[in-house]
Parts: sequence; C-alpha cells; structure tokens
Amino acid sequence: MQHITSTPIGRILLIASCMLCTLLAPQVVQGHSSKEHRTGSTRHWSVVGENRTVDASFLFYKNGVVALETDDHAILKYPLDALSKPDQAFVLDRFARIQALNREPQAIPQRQLSEHSTSSPWLGLFIGAIALMLAIGVLFHYTWARGRKAVFVGAGALLAVALVAFKEPLGHLKSLTDPYFLDAAFDPFKPKVATSWDNDYFYVESLGIPEHEMMTGITNWQRQVPIPQCYVGSNAWPIPLNPVIAATPVPVSADHFVRGAIALAVNGVPIFNPFTNTGVDAFLDGQLDNYGGHCGRADDYHYHTAPLSLYGQTTDTLPIAFALDGFAVYGSQEPEGVPMTPLDANHGHYGVNGVYHYHGTANAPYMIGNMVGQVTEDVTLQIVPQAHANPVRPAQNPLPGAAITGCVPNGTNDGYTVTYTLNGQTDSIVYSWTSGGVYSFSTYTQGVGTPNTYNGFTPCTITTSVDEATRTENDLLIYPVPTTSGFSLQLGNGIQEQDITEIAIYNMSGSVVYKTDRYQSHIDTPGLQQGTYLVKIQLRGYQVIKKLVVR
Repeated sequence: MQHITSTPIGRILLIASCMLCTLLAPQVVQGHSSKEHRTGSTRHWSVVGENRTVDASFLFYKNGVVALETDDHAILKYPLDALSKPDQAFVLDRFARIQALNREPQAIPQRQLSEHSTSSPWLGLFIGAIALMLAIGVLFHYTWARGRKAVFVGAGALLAVALVAFKEPLGHLKSLTDPYFLDAAFDPFKPKVATSWDNDYFYVESLGIPEHEMMTGITNWQRQVPIPQCYVGSNAWPIPLNPVIAATPVPVSADHFVRGAIALAVNGVPIFNPFTNTGVDAFLDGQLDNYGGHCGRADDYHYHTAPLSLYGQTTDTLPIAFALDGFAVYGSQEPEGVPMTPLDANHGHYGVNGVYHYHGTANAPYMIGNMVGQVTEDVTLQIVPQAHANPVRPAQNPLPGAAITGCVPNGTNDGYTVTYTLNGQTDSIVYSWTSGGVYSFSTYTQGVGTPNTYNGFTPCTITTSVDEATRTENDLLIYPVPTTSGFSLQLGNGIQEQDITEIAIYNMSGSVVYKTDRYQSHIDTPGLQQGTYLVKIQLRGYQVIKKLVVR
C-alpha cells in the first residue's frame, strides 16, 4: 500500500476511491426498497388467536386494529389483542411516538429532497464540479513530469467520481410533504371529511358522498346507485407523505390501475382511472354524470375525471385532489395563482418549489397521464394500500341507453330515489337503509315495483374528537381580510397568549414565508406579494388554519 500511494497515479486513484466510497455510502446503507425504509425492518409477529407467526413490517395502528405489511406487500390486519403481549407493547410504543410527533408538529414546507440525503440535491453537482476542476488541474500539472498516459488514467478516475456526483440530482427524488399543507386542502370540506397522519401517511376518513348532485347526466347507466361507504378507521384513505419519483412513470391506461382508485378528491370522494375495467373511456362512453362521477359495482360513488367543480367550494390555488403516489392535483391555476403552464407527458410538471404536481383538465387524460411517483400495483391492477368499498347487493347488469334524470335524497337522509328514462319511458329505483344495515330496494317499471332486501354493513359516521370546522371558526380570528400591510389576531374561547406555540404563514406552494414561535397580536406583511396565503396557528394539542388574502 505504501509503494502504491507513493506514486502520483496511486495517490490519484486512492483519492478517487475515497471520494467514490463517500458518495456511494448512503446508497449502500439505504439500498433496500422505499417500502422497507418506510415501514421499518421485518419483525416476527405472534398471532395468538391463530397460533402462528407472521413475518411483516409494522404499517399503522388505528381504532384497535394493527396493519402489517409482508415482504410481498400484502396488507394484514389484526385486532391488537390478537397479538402477543410483546407485540402489543411494540405497537403501543410506536403509536405513542407517532402521537407525540403529531402533538408537537414541525413546520416542514413541501419541498424536494434527495432520496439519499437530507441536503440539497444540487450538492452532487457542486462536488462533481470540484472533481472535474481537480482532474483538469492534475492534467496540466503532471503532463510533462509523468507522461500523458499517467495523467489520463488519474483524470479518468476523477471523471468517474464526477459522474457519480452529477448523478445525485438526476436520481430518484423524495418529497417530504408538510401534513398541514394537505390538511389545508381538505379543510373546506370538514366535517364531511376527517384527517389525521403519522410519519408515513396522511389519512382521510369519508363516506364517499359529495355535496353536489350525483348521477344526473348519465346516458349509459351501469344500474348501480350511490350508497355511503365506510372509509373510516383502518379503512381510511392513505396518502403517502414521502412520495418518491419513479424511475419510469407507469401509464394510467386500460392496462394499469383499472381497479380501485388512483387519487382522492379533497371532498373525500375517490378518483378512478378514466378507463373502466372493460377498457373504455367512461366519459366518452356516457357513463358519467355532470360532475364526472358514477357508481361502481359496490354501489360506491367515485369520479373518473378531475373534480374541477370543487373549486366552487375551495380556493383555486389549493389542490383539488392528491394522487395515491402522494403528489397534488391542481386545476387551471398554478399554486402561485398564475395560469397553468404547459404540461409534460404525465399531465403535470415541477412547480417553482421543485415539487412535482399534476393538473386536471376537461380533456383526456383529464388528470394523470402517467403515475410519476412510486406506487405498488397488485395482481388485480390496483394500487395498494388503499381503502375499499363494501357491496351490499350483487353487482347489477348495465342498462345501455338509460339516461339518469335525477337522484334525490329522501327526507330522512337514509336513502335516494333515482329516476331514469329508457325508450321514452320514465322509471325509478327507490332505496334506503336502516341503522342496523338492512338495505331495501324497489325497482319501478311502468309503475310496478319489485322489492328486494339485503343485509349489508352497518352505516358509518365520521368520528372526530373535535369538530375542526367549528373550532377553526370560533377559536381564533384574523382581521382585516383582505389586507394590504398586515393582520391582527383575536383570541376566543378561553385561549391564552401562552397557549400559542407557533404562527406560520404558507404560500400556496407550501413554503413558509413567515414564522414565529410565540404569540403576536399583530403581524406585518409588507414583504408578501399579492395573493392567497394560509396562516397556521399552532396551539397546545391542535392547530388552526386561516386563509389570508394580500392585495
């Protein structure tokens, strides 16, 4: 070793090797899949009730149910008391840590980070540039003293190091998304939706029923009707908080993701592939209502196109949906409030903050052309994990040519009447459900009704510890809105100044533009550009989000 390093070529190769090992070390440490890194190492779980062991990683714990993930990405769910005492202690310890993190949130603006580093992805470019300059210096310094061959060997080694360094910003990128950014997008639709999160996922609970009219406008009816679903508890919708750019985006087409959802709208309604499981474009085939939705074989309402109508209920610079790869979906506006810029082949682009997002449009592919983030597609061509719907009756046969003319809820909000026309005749289906899960359907043809009764799942409710919408409205007030130079903060409902641990202002890209760790009665905003912002006030145990408009 001493003899080798005593020569210029040896010293050059040694330096290059050290630099190469330094750059590759993080890749060796984190060389396992993103799924393994996210859920933690595999553990032996003892399922007492079944007298067997399971090798899996801990996924999450909610409402007394433990979710585990096997190495082949199968999701297993067990009641906590079905596991051994050591396993129960492990779960409760992990859950307590997650809860502690949620009670003491950190303001992490949505940003793009390297998958292998917590530093800027452009650090590799800097290191690569230094390596190239060093190679050039070596070339000139040793040309006459050692000969051209020796110089080019050393320079070539350093060039290899530079290429490794330059590869860093071009590799897979991971986005760390502030959960409060997602929460602000869902906030206009609370308490119809409920949200929570842990280290890995942002969870959304809903019944899958929008506030707008459903079914009207369908001209090619599949004969399914909307029934509230139980997307709650362990069956809540999971949105990844650490999305990773895929090496090769997977097409959203008739060959991929044709079962289940590809995204979730901010009103809690799932969004499916534009192509149905029969391979047709649902919109062009007349299967969708005036809002781009219809019901699946489980009588589950969902969209097949971008829910652009939601901008009637939310701010046009907030997302209208989040893809199940973790990236946001916007409409005709960019997060900064400017018109949508040209889209790439995936039907999106990188924003000014370096984070990828999609856009919804009225024309195909409507929302997502290719799934940019890494996802797992199972053998049924469905993204996992995701929530699932529960049917209460057998799937019905399609009724081609039937046009839906109305879908009206009954007076007790436990059923609907769907009217339709076919061959110039108007018929209907009247259905309802009981609190015990008995579902009654009566199909009327030429005034004659045919009844059917089914025993199904018990209807659910959205359970939250606190009504966020009411709390946000009554606890705190910011004024004036709109403002030109600043705003004041008024406390209510017994809130004390010392209860406020942080005040932060976010732009619509999710970046923090102002932050203080103490209460301030007035905040000046002369440096803020005109536009819409979100003010997050963190209190002990919960947070409140307010909209701020600067003119």
